[in-house]
Amino acid sequence: MVLQNYVILQPGVPARVHFTDHRIINKTVTDPVSQKAKPLQALEFDVDELDGRPVAAVYSTVSQKHANDFAPYLPQQRYRAYDFVLTMTGSGYLREYQVQAFRRQA
Repeated sequence: MVLQNYVILQPGVPARVHFTDHRIINKTVTDPVSQKAKPLQALEFDVDELDGRPVAAVYSTVSQKHANDFAPYLPQQRYRAYDFVLTMTGSGYLREYQVQAFRRQA
């Protein structure tokens, strides 16, 4: 990937990320089935490390189920103390995410 502005998961390929900040944003997307625009919320993280390399990127999800994987880490930005290994499987509405948290070395 040339610009690497966004972390894009490849099916079945684990990605190790480190988050530095987060926000919940409102965005409008085109529904792939109806082709109509629809508003929704997304959880976005700023990423400073991807697979051990420094980056300035964003990881974003509109999946409520996937966002809930991070819920315990959001208060006081607890995610800063962890690396997350994210693995996505499936496609479209059948996507599933596996999230593993590993405490960062001090």
